[in-house]
Amino acid sequence: MTTAKKTPTIDTKPIEEAVAAGKQTVEQAVAATKEQVEKASTAAMKSYDEFAALNKDAVDAYVKAGNVFAKGFEDLGKTVFAFAQSQAETNVNAAKALMSAKTINDVVEIQSDLARTQFDAFVAEGTKVSEMSLKVANETVEPIQAQFNVVVEKMMKPVAA
Repeated sequence: MTTAKKTPTIDTKPIEEAVAAGKQTVEQAVAATKEQVEKASTAAMKSYDEFAALNKDAVDAYVKAGNVFAKGFEDLGKTVFAFAQSQAETNVNAAKALMSAKTINDVVEIQSDLARTQFDAFVAEGTKVSEMSLKVANETVEPIQAQFNVVVEKMMKPVAA
């Protein structure tokens, strides 16, 4: 009589549980990684959009400043040209008056009046041109300064938060 050999039975339940636990851990890790990648991608896109908006605003500020400068420089040029034209007319009138002078005293008086008038006009026009130049410079810088303040404010928000 032969006795049948009994094969020992191996309990595979702990191995199956370990494999299932490992599989679950891997799935959780993949899900967490996917979630973090999505968050990082969303944050990167948001940052890019904010950067693009700031860049557009900066370009707009420089264009506005350029337009202000061009208009101010045009006005300044017109003012200087008008002054030069009025001085030329004054000089022509003075030349006519000098030609019609009867005495040396008349010539000296006309020349003195012309010198005084010219000096006063140059001082007044110099003051006017200086004020216009300062105004144009300040108005040109305003849009750039405002945009700079916006950028600094946005950059400081994350630091403060």
